[in-house]
Amino acid sequence: MDNGHETTSTGVLRDEHRLILEVAHRLGRMLDDESNGIPLNYDTVEQCITFFQLFADACHHGKEEDLLFPELIKAGLPQDSGPIAVMLYEHEQGRVFVRAMAASIDGARTGDDEANTALRDGAEGFIGLITAHIGKENDVLFNMADGMIVGPECKDLCAQYDATCSRRFEGRSKEELEDLAAGILGRG
Repeated sequence: MDNGHETTSTGVLRDEHRLILEVAHRLGRMLDDESNGIPLNYDTVEQCITFFQLFADACHHGKEEDLLFPELIKAGLPQDSGPIAVMLYEHEQGRVFVRAMAASIDGARTGDDEANTALRDGAEGFIGLITAHIGKENDVLFNMADGMIVGPECKDLCAQYDATCSRRFEGRSKEELEDLAAGILGRG
């Protein structure tokens, strides 16, 4: 799906952000429902965890960390301070939250209250973090990137994004991960 991705350095990343936020918000609604007495669907929560690990982190953050950020550094942004440093730190924090969810899902599924609390804490932490993080990227860093990476550099970067998107992430294609998200969101 080409929505002008070849014309900006962040088009595909912004599209991925929309999907990541939709899944995060779906997880948040499930947590709210549980607070209101509706049992948590642990299978769907586990699918969310898989989506965050493979799509949000391996596929999406991989493009940012391996491709976009180095281009921005080459264009003059510092790596160890400012927006890139903040984004890298937040990527690590997100991984901590997702690992906490993954480590607690089995126990929560079997009724372990401590594991359920850890799952909820990890999920709530991740949802809050990713929502704010994506806002910063979309509103600040990506606007900077779209002004700094233009012309042939932009075209080259977009081609590298396409190559990353054609990889497999623990055996799953990007399209399969998008289908996973569609199922989580009730579209599949």
